[in-house]
Amino acid sequence: MTPDLLLALAVFAFASSITPGPNNIMLLASGANFGLGRTVPHMLGISVGHAVMTALVGLGLLGLFEALPWLRGALMAVSAAYLLWLAWKIANAAAPGEARPGGRPFSFLQAAGFQWVNPKAWYMSIYAQTNFAPDGGLWGALVVAGVFALVNLPSVAVWAAAGTQLRRWLDGPGRLRAFNVTMALLLVASLWPMLRG
Repeated sequence: MTPDLLLALAVFAFASSITPGPNNIMLLASGANFGLGRTVPHMLGISVGHAVMTALVGLGLLGLFEALPWLRGALMAVSAAYLLWLAWKIANAAAPGEARPGGRPFSFLQAAGFQWVNPKAWYMSIYAQTNFAPDGGLWGALVVAGVFALVNLPSVAVWAAAGTQLRRWLDGPGRLRAFNVTMALLLVASLWPMLRG
């Protein structure tokens, strides 16, 4: 991979990782509801899970989607259903001091697994492998995944840290409830590009 292509890949990885999407909206909500420390496994799960998915896309999943076109529609339907369920959970999250069963941040494995139903993560992986490793070789696929792993973690950490800063302002249950409902609505809105396309 040439230095120019590597730089272009890093810019794409940063731009797509730092912009709003399901992962970042959920991290903002997690930072606000649970604090930065308890959100770290969520951040790590996103970065590692997305890097693994990106590598596997480059190592053969693209071919599977071409061979079985219906698989894309099935994946999008499952993704939409899961994102709607997550939006409902965020909208109904308890305040940090309230002990409500199930009121926990995503674990590392949950966040890593979420990448497989995250439409934006799929778009990022497919676009990156198609445009920055078009030969489909092992080295190219791993370089693309590695660049995403390096760029993604600091990018998503910004959202969790922002949520933590909001936590001070969201000390009242009314404000926190309004914030959680807003985050849930933004998560639902993130489905629009997928449903439109």
